[in-house]
Amino acid sequence: MPKITTQQLRKRTQESAAGATIKPKTIGSPYDKTKQQKPAGGSGAEGSRHFGPMFNKDLGQHILINPLVSQSIVDKARLKQTDTVLEVGPGTGNLTIKILEQAKRVIACEADARLAAELTKRVQGGPYQHKLEILHGDVMKRDLPYFDVCISNTPYQISSPLTFKLLFHRPTFRCAVLMFQREFALRLVARPGDSLYNRLSVNCQLYAKVSLVMSVGKNNFKPPPNVESSVVKIEPLDPPPPIDFEEWDGMLRIAFSRRNKTLAASFKSTATMQMLESNYKTFCASNEVMMEEGFDIKQRVLSVLDKLGFAETRASKMDIDDFLKLLAAFHDADIHFC
Repeated sequence: MPKITTQQLRKRTQESAAGATIKPKTIGSPYDKTKQQKPAGGSGAEGSRHFGPMFNKDLGQHILINPLVSQSIVDKARLKQTDTVLEVGPGTGNLTIKILEQAKRVIACEADARLAAELTKRVQGGPYQHKLEILHGDVMKRDLPYFDVCISNTPYQISSPLTFKLLFHRPTFRCAVLMFQREFALRLVARPGDSLYNRLSVNCQLYAKVSLVMSVGKNNFKPPPNVESSVVKIEPLDPPPPIDFEEWDGMLRIAFSRRNKTLAASFKSTATMQMLESNYKTFCASNEVMMEEGFDIKQRVLSVLDKLGFAETRASKMDIDDFLKLLAAFHDADIHFC
């Protein structure tokens, strides 16, 4: 075996050290299913517990993390110490805690079992535990409990159905302060002539006073959504207007089917005329009314529009009073929409 000099040994040692690799240490998530050593108390553990879960964007989970925005939302609701508050989509509870500080009771409806558990842990053993009730499940599939005020960082995919579920809720509540995608919020408050004014605007404003409260940038959420957000305040009319909503909405669907066309053009479509004629025949049969010989549904519809001076009017320029007059005139002519 050949001898190795000290110089050769030193060279081999250096080459071995240079080629060595250090295996990185793997740091697991505190929410992995494998058992983790708990951090030694302090704010670090608390921060992970509140903000650590993987949020599901498919469920619209964008947690509001700016405490100033949360406080502003609660302030706009003007809560009383006797109020029961319904919160939809509480997430990890950043907004919930602000509400609990001012309200008598909070009913939080959360679809995600993981986040419901996080919220339960957050208040457990604290002064607000007895004031919080968590309902686990889809808010759209359950009857709403009694509440005075609704506050919600709303999952954007249920914006429209939640809005109308609240508007049709009885007894009426005092107000709702809701976070929405900005474009949806602007549609709710749009006025005749605005570019975003549509059927949603008219339907919502029929039942409530709606106002834009504040704009919220995407960086106030975790994870940040792809769009900007806005907060609106909805104050239901009490008593609500005595309108058959199915009839009302059926008429609006036709009026806004071609938003920038005249009402005459919208109502003259073949499909619309066939539907209205079918409804008229059903009305006559149900009320034992004889149909006139040579009855022409198109002539009757256009006659109503001409009489009110709305034939050349566009739905995008009409206010709620205009639509109420139009519906009443159609009913006087025995024309119905459902």
